Amino acid sequence: MIKILHTADWHLGQTFYGYDRRNEHRRFMHWLIEEMQRRQTDALLISGDVFDVANPAASAYKQLYDFVSDAKKAMPQLQIVITAGNHDSGTRLEAPSALLETVGVHVRGTIAKKPDGQPDYDRLLIPLQGDTRKTEAWCVAVPFLRQGDCNTERQYADNVKAFYAEAVRRAADRRNNNEAIVVMGHLNMFGAEITDTKNINDMIGGLENVDAQCFGPEIAYTALGHIHKAQSVGARDNLRYSGSPIALSFAEKNYTHSVRIVEIDNNKVLANEPVECPQTARLLSIPPKPELPETVISLLEKLPPIDSATIDEAPFLEVNVKFEEPDPFFRSTVESIVENKHVRLARVELAKNHIASDDADNGCEPAGTPEKLSPLQMFRKVYERKNGNAPSDEVEQLFNAVLDEIGTKENQ
Repeated sequence: MIKILHTADWHLGQTFYGYDRRNEHRRFMHWLIEEMQRRQTDALLISGDVFDVANPAASAYKQLYDFVSDAKKAMPQLQIVITAGNHDSGTRLEAPSALLETVGVHVRGTIAKKPDGQPDYDRLLIPLQGDTRKTEAWCVAVPFLRQGDCNTERQYADNVKAFYAEAVRRAADRRNNNEAIVVMGHLNMFGAEITDTKNINDMIGGLENVDAQCFGPEIAYTALGHIHKAQSVGARDNLRYSGSPIALSFAEKNYTHSVRIVEIDNNKVLANEPVECPQTARLLSIPPKPELPETVISLLEKLPPIDSATIDEAPFLEVNVKFEEPDPFFRSTVESIVENKHVRLARVELAKNHIASDDADNGCEPAGTPEKLSPLQMFRKVYERKNGNAPSDEVEQLFNAVLDEIGTKENQ
């Protein structure tokens, strides 16, 4: 039997509206090691987006390697497999892979090519040992696939299907009858629930979406990353996104953040269950839906006072407000109120009232192009889009005063 822990989308090094999240990640990693020890986990699979950006700060790299070191000290037999996601630089991620391989840590960041230019599928196949130290499964560790990794003459989704089909076929050729196939992937799947598409770096037209048929019945479990909400795909319990361990945007504040524990024996999944991750800092929206400034201010004033000792665990605050008339000083008012409250102000979100106009019906472009609009006309359009109403005479006078100062005022 083998016991696997599946996780993904850590996004180490993320700054959240200017706030460092190392403390949250540190707490998660400490909890994860304790959880793996308690459950006697044999293998840890991290399915991409280890880092938040392709070139993260040195502190993010240190956090990852400190975790690897601590995990191996606590559990010397633990096997760790890490693949790159679309946020990672695969080359940087796997730079120390030769050294890490010596201690049972396998990193696959890029698709290596053979001399004939074909992908080196065999490099992606990693044997996983169970509690008896015998091979119980073959892990097909596929990083985020880019068009250049595959046949450039086919559509991206077709390339992905063909790539996985060949990689899984190679694994099937290697395994014995009772050895399972476990696949890692970082990609978009048809049928997956995405509640905030702004946080998914989608390709044009959805051509990157892959259907569940990409992963056949010969696969015992598919450990997916990329979408931050934990879920199965296509009503298949063994085809899963683990989700992110912490909320990475306000759209994710109501998600249940978890990792996945999977037990496999004789090529059969015996258990497949979520383990909820403790959250160090909450994401708080006040109010949940936009209200007028007076209501918002009243709610903010009721927040608990600051606790300096635990300020790095204080909730991240999103303020939702709507205006009858724009108030350019509202954010300053909010900052003044929350300065001594036990929250960390992330953003003030303005509700925008969309004004029907000749410029914006049916998605048409404005009649006047930027080249033909005067500075004041351009300002009016931008102001309306941002605030939901036209600027007042006073605001226009202030804008014209600025133009006067820089010597660019035009005759209207």
